[in-house]
Amino acid sequence: MRQATPRAKFSFLIHDVSRMRRTFFDQALKPLGITRAQWWALGNISRHADDGMIQTELAHILETGKVSVGGLIDRLEEAGLVYRAPDKVDRRVKRIFITDKGFDMLDHIAVVGEKLDSALFEGIPDEELAAAADVIARAKVNLRAALKAPPVAAPLPDKPVSKRTASKRRAAAAEMFAAE
Repeated sequence: MRQATPRAKFSFLIHDVSRMRRTFFDQALKPLGITRAQWWALGNISRHADDGMIQTELAHILETGKVSVGGLIDRLEEAGLVYRAPDKVDRRVKRIFITDKGFDMLDHIAVVGEKLDSALFEGIPDEELAAAADVIARAKVNLRAALKAPPVAAPLPDKPVSKRTASKRRAAAAEMFAAE
């Protein structure tokens, strides 16, 4: 049986950890009445606190459409976490700014995040975290470069595979997807 490569294991683990961390975070923030999309938007808007952010920029960062982001901003505005103001140069453009209540929410989210990270990284030395962060940062640089010219997927085989080959492939896939 074919063993999963270190790269395959790393890829699956990083995906699983990311998904599980989001779920962990969502559960902790649910009592605050803020969704993942809302806190993610709020965090991104906070990076532009001085000049605000336009809806199309936020939609691009969140990888969603302008209409979806418009509804998200509406809900954040209704909650008193953000406000819209006309752009100083182009009055047709509205900029999104965070309110004091929004910054208070971000502060609270940061405290929750620190507590969650304590549980997540329990027993893992900072040196190992730094090394892992370095590997992930380099992989991110590689992904950005690769996204500029995405690879073409390999074509599917013309003929079906044998039962024995299919069984080996299922076993290899099961090993790659196995929880560590």
